[in-house]
Amino acid sequence: MSDYTELDKKQDVHILHSMGYAQELERRMSSFSNFAVSFSIICILSGGINSLAQATSGAGGAAIGIGWPVGCFISLVFAVAMAQISSAYPTAGGLYHWGSILGNRFTGWLTAWFNLLGLVTVLGAINVGTYYFFMGSFGTSYLGLTDTTTVRIVFLVIITGAQALVNHMGIGLTAKLTDFSGYLIFATSIALAVVCLLAAPSYEFGRLFTFANYSGEAGGNVWPSTSGAWVFLVGLLLPIYTITGYDASAHTSEETVKAAESVPRGMVASVLWSALFGYIMLCAFVLMLPNMDDAAKQGWNVFFWAMDSQVNPIVKDILYLAILVSQWLCGLATVTSVSRMIFAFSRDGGLPASKALSKVSPQYRTPVAAIWTGSILSVLFVWFTSLDFMKIGETPVYTIVVSCTVIFLFFSFAIPITLGLFAWGTSKWDKMGPWNLGEGAFKLFAVLTIISMVLIFILGIQPPNGAALYVTVGFLVLTGIVWFGFESRRFKGPPIGAEVAKRQAEIAAAEAAVGESGEK
Repeated sequence: MSDYTELDKKQDVHILHSMGYAQELERRMSSFSNFAVSFSIICILSGGINSLAQATSGAGGAAIGIGWPVGCFISLVFAVAMAQISSAYPTAGGLYHWGSILGNRFTGWLTAWFNLLGLVTVLGAINVGTYYFFMGSFGTSYLGLTDTTTVRIVFLVIITGAQALVNHMGIGLTAKLTDFSGYLIFATSIALAVVCLLAAPSYEFGRLFTFANYSGEAGGNVWPSTSGAWVFLVGLLLPIYTITGYDASAHTSEETVKAAESVPRGMVASVLWSALFGYIMLCAFVLMLPNMDDAAKQGWNVFFWAMDSQVNPIVKDILYLAILVSQWLCGLATVTSVSRMIFAFSRDGGLPASKALSKVSPQYRTPVAAIWTGSILSVLFVWFTSLDFMKIGETPVYTIVVSCTVIFLFFSFAIPITLGLFAWGTSKWDKMGPWNLGEGAFKLFAVLTIISMVLIFILGIQPPNGAALYVTVGFLVLTGIVWFGFESRRFKGPPIGAEVAKRQAEIAAAEAAVGESGEK
């Protein structure tokens, strides 16, 4: 970061001070690091592989050849609109602040809770996915482990604890590992694509554009029996679920140099590169499959079935190890994102025990309590929802909540974007950042965001995830009760207007406490 001058630092700190916050976190993330943290959370080697059956046991090859680009474009719509806002308001817990500044205290508070619950549950889901990949690759075949709730939770405690410990020790170490993760994902996805193409029995490119209907028993009951058109649409959840988490670029704004420029670029670039490399990798995998009908019958085991039958065992294990490391680093980056959201919401008094959760370690310059709280909550979520009695009908509560994760996260994206559509040019948003689409382009992406959000919500509550509708509606009702019953009188929201000026003494004291020189 040799090009990061004292003038650049003063500008970053000045922007943060103008929003009423101290530079307590340490700015050690380069533009690439900001991109890498989002790219690592997206991690096409995690969601793209662990959720692959949504495509191969759905609409078949066309779910990848056509569905992947369509789903990625939907995610890109959100990322571009969020990038515009992030350039104007580059702060940790960005979504919460955007929702407050462009709307009001309630919309900010609601955005924060949607994003926070989405991040905690997605951290649990990512690490559960890592667990099942570990079991399928090494745990059962090499170590003789059997999948039980105890084994699953012990595994999660170990890997989540390691992710939290690395985050605890400072953003410098975390950024180095997520930088490495970026290169590892690039290299492994290309290596996997090459291996798949070399192992392919033939190159039937037409299968990438051939629609099938493997719903029901033909697809291992991944999707209930439905029409071909509908199974293609629900298959869009594969790219939509995979290509999320790019809000991490915003959450690490206060640790990123030249944040007003680096954050929006990192956000959009992480989506574009993930979409491209994911497409190459998954298309190659589809071409390697010996037979689409047989592949569909494998259901959730399709990746291991294809690799076992087509790829040299030594090469396969090397790829498995690289994928496993990438998935662990995906969880590492997610802990970073979760903790910054908890930290940002807490420093405005948005959570119980906010004083403790917003405290930054003078030694490591990280929100230690927020890191460990988010990590512990994710493990508790998985444990509690995995208990035998935690079912609604025949569906485990864990499955239902994870299906809500995408809805919650994208709602937290859509709220500030929709508010921005109406706030543009008003006193709430009269100054744009250096990354500026222009009014017409932003409003186009904002309208596309609203349309996309409706589509995601409809797809997210379809069988076998029908209970997600009741969970989402129940959550909205609960937040309404909590807000109007308690929080509307207590929660003040982020500092705005005269409140910013009143905080200057607090800002200086907070920066002195962590050894930050602040704005000169």
